[in-house]
Parts: sequence; structure tokens; C-alpha cells
Amino acid sequence: MRDRILWINPIGTDCLDVPVKQYLSGFCSPSTDLHVVSLEKGPTHLNYGFHETLVAPEILQRVIGAEKDGFAGVIVGCFNDTAVLESRAIARIPVMGPGEAAHHLASLLGWRWRVIVSQDLCIPKMSNLAARLGFWPNRASFQSVKIEVHDFHEDDESTYRRLLDACTKAVHDDLMEVIVLGCTVLYGYYEQLQQAVGVPVIDSAVAALKGMESLLEVGRHTRWSFSKRLSYAGPSADEAERTVQA
Repeated sequence: MRDRILWINPIGTDCLDVPVKQYLSGFCSPSTDLHVVSLEKGPTHLNYGFHETLVAPEILQRVIGAEKDGFAGVIVGCFNDTAVLESRAIARIPVMGPGEAAHHLASLLGWRWRVIVSQDLCIPKMSNLAARLGFWPNRASFQSVKIEVHDFHEDDESTYRRLLDACTKAVHDDLMEVIVLGCTVLYGYYEQLQQAVGVPVIDSAVAALKGMESLLEVGRHTRWSFSKRLSYAGPSADEAERTVQA
């Protein structure tokens, strides 16, 4: 039986659904059946906390729906891990965020890493995530390439050069051991960058997918999943559904 995994692009446009599905399909294990969806409405990016607050209710609705529809797990496809903690509190299936997955993977591959982000304004929220995970400021650091999210693939050659400059500085000037591409829309660049700079370059979208697959595999053998004791405690399924749909 294949694991049905739902990837939610937490934006109000489906422009990323097909390219994300096509890209990640090349990394799926044979046991994974990946589905990619976006939100019915909402902003086209999540650069601001205001936008994240707007999309959180529909993300929670999608997570509840995914569990009812028999999905094995859900990935919220933004490096900010928007509404991931809240989703874990109302779901019995695992919910993964690319930010958390990429940071934990980076911590296994090296002691210090640089997260490359789109805009300077992304750094405070992302550093807060790294701090919650225990990685900032001693291990994780951040640098922006000053490109809007939806412009990353408008000119792949130009984007690659900007990414390469940032990665080269991080590795050779700042002695970083790992690079993390801190946006799921930065798909498709990691391999060329990795060859150029000579250190692991983590694609956060792939990290989330493989992290979810690993979690599901471990759970099959051990029944390990997110603890509901305190941090991920939540209301009953009926109460959560009534509240989210209110």
C-alpha cells in the first residue's frame, strides 16, 4: 500500500502546483503517492506575518480534510512552516514543515550552515524558527539574495548566479559547512550549486518530502509520532473541525 502524502502550497494561486509536483516526483520513494494542492483563496506569497495569519484557517481545514480522506501525512510547503505547530495539535497524522526539516538535516551534515532567503524581511521570522529549534544564532545564519519569490524561475541563469555568489561567500568567507535554500520555490538549483561550492546544499522542499517519508517509515516499525502530551496537545477532532469551519 502506498503512502498518500498531501503537499499544501499555502498561497491563493495554483501556479506552483504543477512544477512542484513534477520536481518532487523525481525524489519520491516507490511507496509514496504525492498530491499537491494550493489554497482556494489568499495571498500569492507569505512574506508578511499578516499573510500567514490569513491562510492559517484554510491550512487547518486542509489538514483536517486530508486526515479524513486517508492521507498518511501533510507537508505545508513554505519555509516559514506556516501553521505547522497548530496543525499537529489537531491531526493524528504527521504534519511536516520544510524549515524544520531542512534545519534538522543541516544539523546532521555540518556544524554551521547558511540559509539563503529571498528578501531581508524574511530573516526575522526565519531566525525565530531557527531559535525555537535551538539552532540560532550559534549554528544557523541567514543571507538574502533580494529576489521576489515568484521571480526565482523567471530567469534561471540570473537566479543561479545570485545564489552562487551568496553560497560562495558563505563557504569561503564565512566558513559555512552546509547551505540551505530557504524557500521551497528554490527547487532545482541545489545540485549545480553543490558541485560548485563543494559542500552540501539542501533543497528544503526535498528535505520536507524525505523527512515525511522517513517519519512514516519509522512510525510503521515503532508507532513513534508527534507527542500529544503538551506541545502538540489539542481539542478533539470534532471540536477542531467545528471551530475551524465556524
